[in-house]
Amino acid sequence: MISSVMPTYARAPLNFVKGEGSWLIEANGQRFLDFGAGIAVNALGHAHPALVTRLTEQAQKLWHVSNLYNIPQQQDLADKLVELTFADTVFFTNSGTESCELTVKMVRKYWYEKGFSDRVEIIAFEGAFHGRSSAGIAAAGAEKLVKGFGPMLPGFKHLDWVNHDTIEAAIDQKTAAVIVEPIQGEGGIRPLPDKYLKGIRALCDRHDILLILDEVQCGVGRTGRLFAHEWSNIEPDIMMIAKGIGGGFPLGAVLATEDAASGMTAGSHGSTYGGNPLACAVGSEVLDHVADPEFLENVSRKGGLLTQGLMGLVDGYSDLFDSVRGLGLMLGLKCKVPNTEVLRACYDENFIIVPAADNVIRLLPPLNVSDDDIKEALYRLDKAAQACAGKLNEAAL
Repeated sequence: MISSVMPTYARAPLNFVKGEGSWLIEANGQRFLDFGAGIAVNALGHAHPALVTRLTEQAQKLWHVSNLYNIPQQQDLADKLVELTFADTVFFTNSGTESCELTVKMVRKYWYEKGFSDRVEIIAFEGAFHGRSSAGIAAAGAEKLVKGFGPMLPGFKHLDWVNHDTIEAAIDQKTAAVIVEPIQGEGGIRPLPDKYLKGIRALCDRHDILLILDEVQCGVGRTGRLFAHEWSNIEPDIMMIAKGIGGGFPLGAVLATEDAASGMTAGSHGSTYGGNPLACAVGSEVLDHVADPEFLENVSRKGGLLTQGLMGLVDGYSDLFDSVRGLGLMLGLKCKVPNTEVLRACYDENFIIVPAADNVIRLLPPLNVSDDDIKEALYRLDKAAQACAGKLNEAAL
């Protein structure tokens, strides 16, 4: 008999009822150190006082009016994002998936309005994840995402990750844009080297095509810069964001230059809930914290502390772990044993991590995680590694 909650997730047997900072608490009082942060969503941890206050204040005033009217909270957040980024304009969504849908529409409308209606193809890369919508899975192209959901939305070319020669060879008269994650999250915490991101920007400029960056997981302070592409000193034409910008409240956005958004006029796109007063009030509060240079410097410092500890675990458990990947507080540990074994061992230590492709476990703590909680996380991961190593030794006997 099917569950009343549709069984599309293989859920862990954990039931959390409360969160405090970097900690989650079950009904029986068990505390878990959370280095998953809702898959890089809870940028300021659980129940951050400033977010609770901002949401409560807004909830007592106005929840929803729809985009038929001006929404002051939306305007405030859009103005902040435009001031802080390359963008000239912002459309608010409820999720990264919705941001992807709009991005695909925006690119195709851009070329249609310029008189090139056949320029509809978007170059994407192996290992990518752009959400679970029809456009998102078509853009990613992985069998595990698309199997059984055909026919796929056409107009995507999938290339190996990332080879400049293959990109240039794939560009033709139908190419509209290139879409890439500066750091692949679901794909196994795979950072795109600076020279490659710079090279892709140069290719797009040379061939007059748009560059789309998917910063749904790696954006909003996660790497120690407000957005990951800033490390490479390049700018996109369009950028998708979500996750961290809402701090746990559903919120996403598409940021664009005036030129890239030139095809989007009244009636070309819409969202009933996107940019509602509740979400934008919270998002504005999140941005006030995360965009602070001192806060971002601290993310980098804490990322260095966590990286150093993880590298020590790689050295200490060379039969279990291969290497450390990532930047800031978006880190991955490449495993030599199935990552699900490490995941289960971490659960046994009341420690929350997140699996990813390429046999990687992700560590995505709140950006304001304390040094003490980082040390505690490394201790618990060490205990989990001891348990995995013990099982490995038993199997060898």
